Amino acid sequence: MTAQERYQAWLDNPYFSSSVREELLAIADNQAEIEDRFYQDLKFGTAGLRGILGAGTNRMNFYTVARAAEGYARALVKTEANAKAEGIGISYDSRHFSAEFAELTARIFLKHGYKVYLSDELRPVPLISFAIRSRGCAGGVMVTASHNPKAYNGFKVYSRDGSQLDPEAADLVAREMDQLKDLPALLRDLPELDSAGDNLVYLSRDLDQEYREYLLGLAINHAAIERQKDMKIVYSPLHGTGYKPVTEALAALGFEAVHVVPEQALPDGDFPTAPYPNPEAREALELGIQLAEKEQADLLIATDPDADRLGVAVRTNEGEFKILSGNEIGILLMDYILSAKAKLNADDKQHFCVCSVVSSRLPRLICQDYGVKLYECLTGFKFIAEKMREGLAKGEVFDFAFEESFGYLIGDRVRDKDAVVAAAMVCEMAAAARDEGMSLYERCNELFKRYRYAAEKTVAFTREGKEGLASIANAMKEVRANRAELFNALEPVKLDDFAVPEEYSFASKSSSALDVNPSNLLIYSLNDLDWFATRPSGTEPKLKVYMGAYRKDQKEAQAALERIEAEVVDVIEKLLDA
Repeated sequence: MTAQERYQAWLDNPYFSSSVREELLAIADNQAEIEDRFYQDLKFGTAGLRGILGAGTNRMNFYTVARAAEGYARALVKTEANAKAEGIGISYDSRHFSAEFAELTARIFLKHGYKVYLSDELRPVPLISFAIRSRGCAGGVMVTASHNPKAYNGFKVYSRDGSQLDPEAADLVAREMDQLKDLPALLRDLPELDSAGDNLVYLSRDLDQEYREYLLGLAINHAAIERQKDMKIVYSPLHGTGYKPVTEALAALGFEAVHVVPEQALPDGDFPTAPYPNPEAREALELGIQLAEKEQADLLIATDPDADRLGVAVRTNEGEFKILSGNEIGILLMDYILSAKAKLNADDKQHFCVCSVVSSRLPRLICQDYGVKLYECLTGFKFIAEKMREGLAKGEVFDFAFEESFGYLIGDRVRDKDAVVAAAMVCEMAAAARDEGMSLYERCNELFKRYRYAAEKTVAFTREGKEGLASIANAMKEVRANRAELFNALEPVKLDDFAVPEEYSFASKSSSALDVNPSNLLIYSLNDLDWFATRPSGTEPKLKVYMGAYRKDQKEAQAALERIEAEVVDVIEKLLDA
């Protein structure tokens, strides 16, 4: 069916709600809007669903959420023999319709005879991952669109170990969803929550307490926290789920001078002070920086709406606040954790860390320095969780994982990005640095001097709608077709094409197999550690370009990065606009 035919089918179906009909009638003369809403079914992948709220097959609404929940309920029993008895965990964030979508999901699973563990209020990503493992669930759902703008929501799906679905499991759910054609029927005859009896258990404050005890057990330097308990910390939940878990965790650790940004403290799906509630964006942190300057704070931390990403700003020697990159936060945490464990641990076990292949190259040097194994994997914490499983199965000890997009994990009882634990560890790290007469800003510069200065950057090209996705796909296709000519000026050494997957040598002009999970990702290696990569985002309509240059001299590293950026961005822009 064409987009217009799908649109008309929804209009003609009397079983869609009157509000859906009114919304669709309002766009009757807008062909571009009809095309965008109906040209495809909202795609279900390893991150589940994510899309703009509204009526249509390519939108987040009660019907597309019901389709995903029904598909997951049917798929789960095919892979987990005791899935219905073990149950499903469900939570949600502060976005519009998140609570309603979570309740709808619970009712669909109850209809299928599952035991349901439903959060009794909004809770962040790490809490649902923790709950799935703690309660022995067969899987889970988090209703969230992470750091996307207010127009979005999503349906994030988890496996029994608290990690996001792997590609095979996601494909099974997608196949089940493809069989569901009568969407209004999915909302009929669903059980009410108040009649679910013992099959419905609410996740409540006892879960919060259990998670907080776990978090406190991860702390390394309680003495430094006690000595620096008056260190001023500013925190912003960015209108999301982080307020309770983060402030309660910091209080339990002993920090006594935590100032919450009042305008951003309470949950609000409109994100009135941060239209793009991404803790890496300066505009989202502006109110926090103002409060940090007023309070003369040492540190600003911020969590995104579902509290899986953490942003950090530190005071420089000039008194200004510098927003740390995701890589800078990652290498600071990695070095802090590994150095502390090197002093405390007497075991002879192999320890390991994990990071994504588009993150900084400095972890290679840091882990080598501490004798710790480093696993590298594709972008996405589902792949980090996979590497964790592999290492733990070998009897190795997990220390830390991160990806450059502001996701961090400490401890192995959560298997997704955990900004709550990361926030606590960053504050502890700042206290330990302060205990030694240093700031985190100085600690970061010390790391660069010890290893190399890292000049790193991510550039995202946004292309909305059907045409945008086509231009992104075409750009990736052209890079692959002309891999030997497009970036000659940068003198690439090799190209790892994860889609094939293969490694191509520019010197020998030959290819060899690459032992990785297939993905639409291209990584060019230049001299030494320098590199750049390009991939379509899995959650946003963007083509992302990552790059890094590493030198003993800061200015030389920056100059090398600027050369890479100028060449690569010019080529990618031309391909996208072709």
